[in-house]
This record gives sequence, structure tokens and C-alpha cells, in this order.
Amino acid sequence: MIKRFAEKRLKEWLNEPQRKPLVIRGARQVGKSTLVRQFAENHGLILHEVNLERHLTLTDIFKSQNISRILNELEFICGKGRIDQSGSLLFLDEIQAIPVAIQTLRYFYEDCPDLPVISAGSLLEFALSKHSFSMPVGRIEYLFLGPMTFEETLDAMDEKSLLNLIRDYKLLDVFPLSAHERLLEIQRIYFLVGGMPEAVQRFIKNNDLNEAFNVHTSIVETYRDDFSKYASQADLLRIHKVFEHVPLAVGHKIKYAGIDNREQARDLSKAIDLLTNAQVIMKAFHTDASGFPLRATINTRIFKPFFLDCGLMNAMCGVQWISPDELKTKAFINKGKVSEQFIAQHIAYLGKSNARPGLTYWLREGRSSNAEVDFVLQIGQFIVPVEVMLFVLI
Repeated sequence: MIKRFAEKRLKEWLNEPQRKPLVIRGARQVGKSTLVRQFAENHGLILHEVNLERHLTLTDIFKSQNISRILNELEFICGKGRIDQSGSLLFLDEIQAIPVAIQTLRYFYEDCPDLPVISAGSLLEFALSKHSFSMPVGRIEYLFLGPMTFEETLDAMDEKSLLNLIRDYKLLDVFPLSAHERLLEIQRIYFLVGGMPEAVQRFIKNNDLNEAFNVHTSIVETYRDDFSKYASQADLLRIHKVFEHVPLAVGHKIKYAGIDNREQARDLSKAIDLLTNAQVIMKAFHTDASGFPLRATINTRIFKPFFLDCGLMNAMCGVQWISPDELKTKAFINKGKVSEQFIAQHIAYLGKSNARPGLTYWLREGRSSNAEVDFVLQIGQFIVPVEVMLFVLI
């Protein structure tokens, strides 16, 4: 599955005169490794890929901070000749397995500036919380990667006409009814399949939602297993509580007692922050929206959580063995949450790709009545309210 927007950013990065090592940030299974491999293939680069989870013995080599020695070791692992030759790309995958390798990226930038270096990792914050070294500030840059968007899914489904239609659409254009109905049909599929590349790929290949559901189950279990690698037992229990709670609480103001009324709010807050930094969950902060920038007036204590992906969210809510048409029935009580999650995971990545995804909303709480705007965006000098309507499911 090609992620067009991310590949465009990689192309820009490759041609930068003062190129820095790139760290691709994102939750596990969002397609970080596949993106790099496809990018190297599409641009005729010699890919030298090393999965550091499989080569933990390299820890001492990276601790030496000696780039020549490191490259010599990696060349024998990759078996494709000199890594620093013209036209090469070094890819350090699962870099969280050897955290000191992150610090070493600065020396690639200083000692071997002509070599394009990309690293990728999941749960970096979990790994880094156990280590005391400093990040190579000013020597690396980030690319934040989320699930496939609805447009990327249309592209993967070879729906070129629909894709061009929505990209070229202007507000006063007449939108063909048949195209509208087809887009709604695909959107209902996206609500269930989500944007995790393997789930999208399996559904397209077999035209079977159960194939996507099986992928969701596997990914969720992988996440649970990953948490145990990096957290103490006490922290692990809280992380699991938050992980299980957020898909059920999407779009509602966070209440720590709703997660576990026996836990301290500060302890649960730490677990939420870890999962947020790892891009497994997202926070939409309350802003008074009185001017821009919106984040100048956010209240970090008031936020509503969102999950990584609507397909995974449905899986964790127990949605299985369902057809897209069943989403339209009154019996499906998750309509509002799924709709809001769909919008959230698209809005969150509208900004620059090197900036952490962010969301804001507006809330007024009174004694007799409350009011809320689901999302608030800043587009140029304009503040744009976004209200999610349920008719998208009809």
C-alpha cells in the first residue's frame, strides 16, 4: 500500500541540501517499513536495511559512536557492498530496540552527511523513558505517520475517477448522485476496515471484511505484547487500562474515574501521555478559540481522547461479523463515535508532516447546559469549527 503523501515528503527530504537523518514516528503496523522499501524501489536507491530487533548484539557497536566501525558492521549484515556509496539509503528499522542508536544519528549527520539515513520505530517514548541519554536535538528530523487516509484507500482500490472527483471538487459544483452513493458505500467500508495498510490490503485482495477483522485482532494483540517490553508491572496495568478504555470513550471528555476510580489521576495521566506520544491514542484539547494560534489558549487538563484508527477502535469495541449495511441500522449504537473518530484521524495529520499530530475542540460547561464544537481548526488566518453529523452513515 503506497502512502502518497508520505512518499512525497520523503522525496523532498532526499533532495534537501542540508539533509538530516530522518526518524519516522508512528504506531506499529502503520506502514513505516513498507513506505521506506517502496520509496527506495521507486527512486532506484540501494536499500541497506537493518532490523535492530534482530541484531541486539549491535548495542556495543553503536555505543562506540564510531561511524566507520558501525558502517563496517552493518555492511556485513546487509551484504550489498559499501553503505556510503552513491545511490545508497541506510534504513535502521525498529530503532527503539537499541535506543543508543538514536543518539548515534547525530554522528551520521556530522561524519557522513552525504549518506541518506532513515530510522523507524514504534513506542519510542516507552524505550526512551528507561534511558538517560539526550536526544540529538538539531541533528535529526521527524516524519509522523498515521494510518492510510480515505483518499489513499480510494487510490489503493483503484477508484481513480472518485479520487479525482473529490480532489477537484469546488463548493458550488454539482456533485453526481451516483458518485455520492458510491463514496458513502466505500466510506462505510473504511469505517470497518480502517486505514491500517495490512487490513486494507487484505480486504482489497479478498473482498472479505473478516480478513480485515483478523488483521485488527492481530495488531491489537501485538500492541498489548509490546507494552510489556518497556513498562514496569505497575505502569503496564495502567497502560492496559487506558488502552482498553479509550476506544469506548472516543469523543467524550476524559474522566479518570471512568478508567479506574481506584487509581490516582496523575498515574493514569502518565499512561495516557505515553500512549499519546507513541501515537496509539490522540488528545483533542479544549481551546477557547478566541483567536489564533488556537493552541495558545488550550487547557491541557480538558481533553477528549481518540484512538489511532477507526478499524482498530471498532475491533476493540467488539465489532465483528458485521456488514457495511448494518452500520445504517438503529441497532448500531456506535455511529457517532465512529464518525467522530474518522474525522479525528484525518484532521490530526493535516498539518506539517514533521510536527506531532494535534487536535483541538471547544467546550462550554455550565450548571444548566453544556455546549461543544467537535473540532476547531486553524486554516491560515481563519478559525474553522467542524461539527460531525451522523448523516454520513445513512
